[in-house]
Amino acid sequence: MQTINKALLKSIYKIRNENSHKGNYGHALLIAGSKNKMGAALIASKACLRSGTGLLTVSIPEEEKNTLNTFLPEAMLSFRDNLIDLSLFDGIGIGPGLEQNEAAQKLVYAVFLKAKALVIDADALNILANNQDWFSQLPKNSVLTPHPKEFDRLFGNHDSEEERRSTATTKAKEYNCIIVLKGHKTFITNGTESFENTTGNSGLAKGGSGDALTGMITAFLAQNYTCLEASILGVYLHGLSADITLESQSEESMLITDVIENIGHAFQKIQE
Repeated sequence: MQTINKALLKSIYKIRNENSHKGNYGHALLIAGSKNKMGAALIASKACLRSGTGLLTVSIPEEEKNTLNTFLPEAMLSFRDNLIDLSLFDGIGIGPGLEQNEAAQKLVYAVFLKAKALVIDADALNILANNQDWFSQLPKNSVLTPHPKEFDRLFGNHDSEEERRSTATTKAKEYNCIIVLKGHKTFITNGTESFENTTGNSGLAKGGSGDALTGMITAFLAQNYTCLEASILGVYLHGLSADITLESQSEESMLITDVIENIGHAFQKIQE
């Protein structure tokens, strides 16, 4: 198992070319949010843009358009009921705040059939857990980002982190995917290579943290990192941003919106 540290990050991270434009950094799509869960979509979207994607489109219910336009005018909108060509996007994230109703289930399945680079989180993971035969439809190298409870819903109950890591390695290889098992020292595996993170603190143990991570990994996919590289970058910078936030907040008072505002400082740290 490899340790995710600054040296590894510097070997993966691509310095931006001064002679570039938004088209060089990809177009990300986030399929997130619902009538009662727009916060998840807003958090994921802002974290995605803070992580360097050239363009971001967010698929949300039409009645929530003012919510996103007001909070994040840099993002473009696609209304949930409209057909969308997934081939237009370089990285796709699905799940934060999506709900698990019939419409959401149909949407998740349709995305599984058509997407390429895909991050699966939150309600999309729970929908997958309730439809185990859909694992065979996962796009190659999909990134699954469960916390321990979501992991157990997907793969059965486990008594320890060690057991979960063992199952994650087996399942990642079986389904040809990346599993990001979130928690203290987040574990990442593709079934062949495994990594343990070294950044982050208990201030991330709050609602919204996973939504931000989904946005960050999706942004790196859009910037043409491999699915494994995007996962490593997202996890490390997510945790590093939280560590930097401790300079102005405590672990108790930290909000994920504070952490997102420190993503830029995290990039500066790895560029030193």
